[in-house]
Amino acid sequence: MAGQDFVLTTQALKKSFGKLEVARDISLSLPRGCRYALIGPNGAGKTTLINLVNGQLKPDSGRILLEGEDITRLLPADRVRRGLTRTFQINQLFPDLTPIESVTLAVTERDGTAGQFWRSLHSHTEAIDEAFAILQQLGLADVATRLTRTLAYGQQRLLEIALALATRPKVLLLDEPAAGVPKDESAALFEVIAALPADISVLFIEHDMDIVFRFASRIIVLVAGGVLVEDTPDEVRNDPRVREVYLGQAAHHG
Repeated sequence: MAGQDFVLTTQALKKSFGKLEVARDISLSLPRGCRYALIGPNGAGKTTLINLVNGQLKPDSGRILLEGEDITRLLPADRVRRGLTRTFQINQLFPDLTPIESVTLAVTERDGTAGQFWRSLHSHTEAIDEAFAILQQLGLADVATRLTRTLAYGQQRLLEIALALATRPKVLLLDEPAAGVPKDESAALFEVIAALPADISVLFIEHDMDIVFRFASRIIVLVAGGVLVEDTPDEVRNDPRVREVYLGQAAHHG
């Protein structure tokens, strides 16, 4: 780990709601370009940790660093501007816009030109080109001009990731990106996530252990608000503590 380029670091994050500790001394470091999975039983604190990192929740103590800069007190929107972006379990899309409209709007918001978006769409050719390139990257070019509400659910989840990519993230937090996606489509969705640009670090929550073991370079196991273990997929798969508290309950296949 010495000399590794960590893009995101949390230092001893703590958070309680009354007497319930939902984050206990969580210290993590994400290297640039990593694909890390966050797993654990229901109520382990996975989404709470994501909410702390992206600024929706304030920690009681501890620090969050993005490229060495303390962002612990920044608002979520300011974190996005610095390159920390998340998607949600429940998709938050504009059903009556097309993917190319939605992603172009996200690009113009990032560039501060969204105010003129609806008046002169044709003048945003660079933003449209960038938006189309993002959609192509995620396999959505063929549906770029269809209304979002007509897309398959897996395509809508990919569109969420496209909107996140429009912010030019350094770190992408994915809260169950395959939630609600048919099982036969979820592997395809993760193939796309795995193929994201190598300079983007990805931390994802996922319950399907087949997906986790296939796509994560490292796995962080949370239990009762604390890190039980952080290790390679092989080590986590064979760790008796993990098997006891989680893998026995999860649909664990080999």
